[in-house]
Amino acid sequence: MDATERDLLADTLRKTMTAASGAALDAALTELGWPDLLAELPDVAVPLTFTLLGETGAHAPLLNDVLLTASGRPPGGTPPLPFTGGTWVTWERTDGGGTAIDAELPLRAAESGASASTEAELAAGRRALGWWLLGTGRTMLALARQHALDRVQFGKPLASFQAVRHRLAETLVALDGAEATLVTAHDTGGELGALLAKAAAGRAALTAARHAQQVLGGIGFTAEHDLHRHVRRALVLDGLLGSARELTREAGAVVRAGGTAPRLAQL
Repeated sequence: MDATERDLLADTLRKTMTAASGAALDAALTELGWPDLLAELPDVAVPLTFTLLGETGAHAPLLNDVLLTASGRPPGGTPPLPFTGGTWVTWERTDGGGTAIDAELPLRAAESGASASTEAELAAGRRALGWWLLGTGRTMLALARQHALDRVQFGKPLASFQAVRHRLAETLVALDGAEATLVTAHDTGGELGALLAKAAAGRAALTAARHAQQVLGGIGFTAEHDLHRHVRRALVLDGLLGSARELTREAGAVVRAGGTAPRLAQL
């Protein structure tokens, strides 16, 4: 797929995600050929589609398809997903609220983790969630940046204050760093790389949420502003398949057990 075809696909996906979410988006993406794209061009399908989910604020049970495809099973099912704190959930392919802090997501508590994801599934799922978190984080940064440009405080644009600039800059650095780890994880395909990429993306999205809330102030707490939706989304996505804190500890245990840190990228 060349750059022109990729841009055309991105534009189509963005319009589709802007118009629909949940079960309707799931059906629309299936009609557009999402299962075939995932099977034939996963390195294009996953980063592009999941980043756009984050940018648009839409949601669909595509994580299920990524896990199933990684294990050689056909997409369309609802495998159990490990959630932070040792619990298990399923991402239903239906409309309606769920039990997570982001009630828009149809997440339901699973009875057990008997069908726990394999290491290959976890790696693929973590990379996908990392791109979703990255898109969500970039949207929160964009909201905070626009507010800083538009808002006038004490007779000056909010963006003129150094403390605000530092928060936005720190967020940008965290997001760009997370993107670099995700690209590396896709290039190498290793399990440890996927683990670190998901951890970096989760930490970057939470950093974006924290700084965006501070820049927006009281406006960011209101139901009328979109920020709270992205903050909730980031909290839930970070908890799926291991939170940033849990994965950092797991990576540390791997390095400690091996006695050395493996080379994941040629710099």
